[in-house]
Amino acid sequence: MFKISKIDAFGVGLPLKTPIKMSSVVIDIAENIIVRVEDTDGTIGWGEATEAPTMTGESVPGMLAAVKFLTPLLIGRQIDDLSQIHSIMDNLMYGNHGAKSAIEIALLDLSGKRLGKPLYEILGGKVRDEAPILTMLAGGDKDAEVENAKQQSDQGFAAFKVKIGALEPAQDLERSLSARDVLGSGARISADANQGYSRDEALEFSEGAGDAGLDFMEQLLDYRDLDGMAACAQVSKVPLGADEGFHAISDILAHQEKGAAHGGSLKTIKLGGTFPVMEAGRLMDSMSMHVNLAGKVADSSIASAAIAHLALCLPQLDWDTSITNQYLEEDLVDDPIKITGGVVRLSDAPGLGVEPSETLMQKFKIF
Repeated sequence: MFKISKIDAFGVGLPLKTPIKMSSVVIDIAENIIVRVEDTDGTIGWGEATEAPTMTGESVPGMLAAVKFLTPLLIGRQIDDLSQIHSIMDNLMYGNHGAKSAIEIALLDLSGKRLGKPLYEILGGKVRDEAPILTMLAGGDKDAEVENAKQQSDQGFAAFKVKIGALEPAQDLERSLSARDVLGSGARISADANQGYSRDEALEFSEGAGDAGLDFMEQLLDYRDLDGMAACAQVSKVPLGADEGFHAISDILAHQEKGAAHGGSLKTIKLGGTFPVMEAGRLMDSMSMHVNLAGKVADSSIASAAIAHLALCLPQLDWDTSITNQYLEEDLVDDPIKITGGVVRLSDAPGLGVEPSETLMQKFKIF
């Protein structure tokens, strides 16, 4: 189909509009890698991955090192079957799924440009024309979050996620209930602890989640504690999802078998690319598990475009999609992925449908 001639990668630091408070960290600058792949005909594709040490174990320097290791092993290789890119890289290097996802996205962008097809066609075709976008309430200050929720609702958003785990469960339940009170019954509201609770705290939150008006809750405790997750699922009428716990098909099956999750969040950086996300999404749909699709805080429009294409292709997406370039002060492309009326739509432009700005990339380059 095409042959790889060149791979380059560098790191960027992208300031957020407002710091986002997670369970264990406050993020004000997103540090990501950008990958540029060129084929022997001079066609160029772009990919991106956000560092997530507590989720994937990867940082920007580590991902750059992984790309550097893979580069001489991929140069000169002919890509005939796009769905096998992940398998090819897995045979060359263990782990490092974030770095691999950036390379895979770049190769798919390149292929789409060569074929004149948008990424959603390469992934199997879209099953919806638009996807609802989930937005975060993550400041930790209840009054500020309530005001933010009102503003986002006025803009058309109908899905909201409260970031919990940094405070006591009682405070997080109060924040969740405040979001429900201001947003009303029509909104979908979830709460994500990013592993921030102990088992006792997670059980306390689970028992109160129904009265707090939540539609689902996510990764309340350590990703290795499937027994604790199962206990939380048993004491609550609110469905429980996994995030940090899903890194492979085997993880999804293990959670389902143990009753540790009713669904979960799929990310390219956890699974290694867009094709593995499609495989996981089809499996979860076949097992009647709920699916959330997400970027990490915060992708530029390069990775956000890949997430948007996936959002149009996955069989079901009843826990919505997180597209995170919306949280950036400034994007890396001149025409960013846009969320309008709380949904994302895409053109039929080839590949990802976005092109990074050389000026903006140089402005935010850190490695």
